[in-house]
Amino acid sequence: MAVQQIQAEPRKVTGKQVKALRRAGLIPAVIYGAGLTPMAIELKARDAEKALVRATGATLFDLALGGETHKVLVREVQRGSIRRDLRHVDFLKVAMDQLIRAVVPIELMGEAPAVKTLGGVLVTSVQAIEVEALPADLPDRISISIEALEKIDDKITVADLPLGKGVKVLTSAEDVVARVI
Repeated sequence: MAVQQIQAEPRKVTGKQVKALRRAGLIPAVIYGAGLTPMAIELKARDAEKALVRATGATLFDLALGGETHKVLVREVQRGSIRRDLRHVDFLKVAMDQLIRAVVPIELMGEAPAVKTLGGVLVTSVQAIEVEALPADLPDRISISIEALEKIDDKITVADLPLGKGVKVLTSAEDVVARVI
């Protein structure tokens, strides 16, 4: 998957004055991490919303800031409680040669034959797993087909998940992701 780029500018407005920033179509954010002093930045609201709509805590971005490009992960996204509009974003700059831990969501795809033909019920337990990998090897989500669940009591465990090279699972391998009962 290609790494998305987000444009940012240094931010001089802080505190309660960020309301004016939001009215101007900008989102306050902060970047911190490997070899970088924490810095207040601002993003264009429309561009940030497009880039962050399907982002997870394991999605790697290129953040263009002041002529430099930083490899970052989204650590926190704050949204408004009513309109769910973007309010603030925290970015973590990562060193590309150091292992990092991240929580990666699991996407179940397809339909289980045991549910469709045998009248079973699909029960999901684990929606995300913790992994350790280099930032370049980190999957932003893990997709798995549930088409293999053909009989009642068939299950998919964390050990069955397809992971790329260099990705170490920290969640217990026996944890059940999906099961037909």
